[in-house]
Amino acid sequence: MDRSRLEAFSDGVFAVAITLLALNLTVAGPQGHGSLAHQLYEKWPAFAGYLISFLTIGIIWVNHHVLVRSIMTVDRTLLFVNLMLLLFVVLIPFGTATMADYLPQNTWDARLAMVLYAGIFLGMSAGFGAIFEWTLHGQGRVHQPVPPEQRWAARFRFVGGSSVYVVAIVVALFSALAAFLLIAAVAVYYVFERTPTSPATADSPDDSPLVG
Repeated sequence: MDRSRLEAFSDGVFAVAITLLALNLTVAGPQGHGSLAHQLYEKWPAFAGYLISFLTIGIIWVNHHVLVRSIMTVDRTLLFVNLMLLLFVVLIPFGTATMADYLPQNTWDARLAMVLYAGIFLGMSAGFGAIFEWTLHGQGRVHQPVPPEQRWAARFRFVGGSSVYVVAIVVALFSALAAFLLIAAVAVYYVFERTPTSPATADSPDDSPLVG
């Protein structure tokens, strides 16, 4: 399979997922629901969830683009591993909407919604990590393979967010808001973080992926 087809299909899924996030941004309207300012204030979890989920999908899209550029050949294993990543990406709008509906409270349902939200991010990170792991094995898979002595450091920095998502799942069992703040911190951190130990691309050796 041509590498460009894998990237084009994945880009389409990312685009749909990131667009669906906006569908939860609604207000009840002017009739009998209070002022617009009040309605917007009540919807703050939806806006906050939209921002964090948008950033997270955007970061993964950037990472995916750069990582795929480094790949020389596409095999059946990579196609299914990539599908695993996309499976969780398309669940992000659902997880975001569910979390936003329950977040203002700290009931069991709110905590369960946050566990779901963090779990989706954890699955997404695991899927992306599996693609990266695929690049570390076999001959001729990437243009510039990561040296064996640097692989564990690369793994840690490439999918380091996974450990925070695990912590967020545990924290969510006690405080939904605290877990949300942890997830938000991951997104903000990786907006600025760059990974010097990940495989470079043939076109731009210095264009290293971020961490997922």
